[in-house]
Amino acid sequence: MHGAEPFLIPGGETGCLLIHGYTGTPFEMRMLGDFLAQAGYTVLAPRLSGHATQPEDMTRGRWQDWQASVEDGLNLLKGCTKRQVVMGLSLGGVLALLTAARFPVSGVVSFSAPGVLPLDPRIKWVPAIYPIYPMLHKGVPDWHNPDAAKDHKEYRNYPTRSLIELNKVVITMRAELDKVTAPVLFVQSHQDKVISPGCMDYLYEHVGSKNKSRMWVENSGHVVIREPEREKVFLEVKNFLHRILINP
Repeated sequence: MHGAEPFLIPGGETGCLLIHGYTGTPFEMRMLGDFLAQAGYTVLAPRLSGHATQPEDMTRGRWQDWQASVEDGLNLLKGCTKRQVVMGLSLGGVLALLTAARFPVSGVVSFSAPGVLPLDPRIKWVPAIYPIYPMLHKGVPDWHNPDAAKDHKEYRNYPTRSLIELNKVVITMRAELDKVTAPVLFVQSHQDKVISPGCMDYLYEHVGSKNKSRMWVENSGHVVIREPEREKVFLEVKNFLHRILINP
């Protein structure tokens, strides 16, 4: 997918791994990546398996393939930085938390991560219907930034089979959430129409880390890092990194 390629921005000794969302692309992490690079961090935004190519590629994949993409990125960062922080949007937030539960990292930032899948009545029928309906319509988006909505790069539909894998990885993350001991920052919008309102509170309450904080925003949809309040979010991320890295 043109313009949705992975990107690496060399910088300082702290590496930030930016993980995009379900059916999304590294493009949605670009604004945050540029901000962190200007602040002196090394930034890597990998492409999750099956994403940014064609939707059928997601149908053939499994959630372990997404996790492997993240682990590859983390190992690349370990080769060129002394410490690593994982950050993710939506599914990327789930994978960031799962990675922090399994590998030593210096911090985690979760944007709009689902603690559970949305209460969509179609979910329970996915195993039966995906051979007949390989794609499901996403529904009405919740953008507050019309400019971002116009140039956002993602698949227009949900590959039905991959919803099973999305559910599995969320369940796996929930089971390992108490193993996350690195400092964590959670960010979510009250206007998010994609995930349930209580997701961030659930994650905050069940994460194993003693050093944790959360930030609510108002004038934003699900993709908070491309919405009108993104600069406020970016500043909170920068302050979080300062707290855990400069004054641990």
